[in-house]
Amino acid sequence: MKMILTIFFIFSLLSLSHASVVDFCVADYNAPNGPAGYSCKTPKKVTADDFVFHGLATSGNTTNIIKAAVTPAFDAQFPGVNGLGISIARLDLAPGGVIPLHTHPGASEVLVVIQGTILAGFVSSANVVYLKTLNKGDVMVFPQGLLHFQINSGRYNALAFVSFSSANPGLQILDFALFKSDFPTELITATTFLDAGLVKKLKGVLGGSG
Repeated sequence: MKMILTIFFIFSLLSLSHASVVDFCVADYNAPNGPAGYSCKTPKKVTADDFVFHGLATSGNTTNIIKAAVTPAFDAQFPGVNGLGISIARLDLAPGGVIPLHTHPGASEVLVVIQGTILAGFVSSANVVYLKTLNKGDVMVFPQGLLHFQINSGRYNALAFVSFSSANPGLQILDFALFKSDFPTELITATTFLDAGLVKKLKGVLGGSG
């Protein structure tokens, strides 16, 4: 029994000697940014301001083609969330505003409606569509990587906050990927069955080429 306790004690000490506890990794924007994210700022240079973000108090500019604006507080804007696996953003939608079908390859999303009425939904990998009209105080989740959207279905401005399970959730908007890029028209028609004339029209609207 003594021998077992001694061995256990030794292994416990070894385990503690190799343990390295890091409370946070505040993004250092002056250091290289690699696949794993931003480098950590030296703890001595970290201040309380690194853990506070003021940008979500101001409405986004919705005078654009989608009548919507997203104000992110991801690791690129908010150094304190770097490495924590969380982030947040503000979503402003004018009447008729829409966040087109898009995906976040790196995170699941939680949407909380603060003002107005938002029709939201996502499409599962089995091609099942989940739709819901959300009002003030309602919450909806969007699983990681699935196509989803939000539309202001009311008569007044809508406001929501969206949080993510990553400091950098990533974003790909389907319409922009197809019609705001140099994806050749003939390949888009071959892979989507859309008419070439319509593809060129959409490229003209969104600024794509090819």
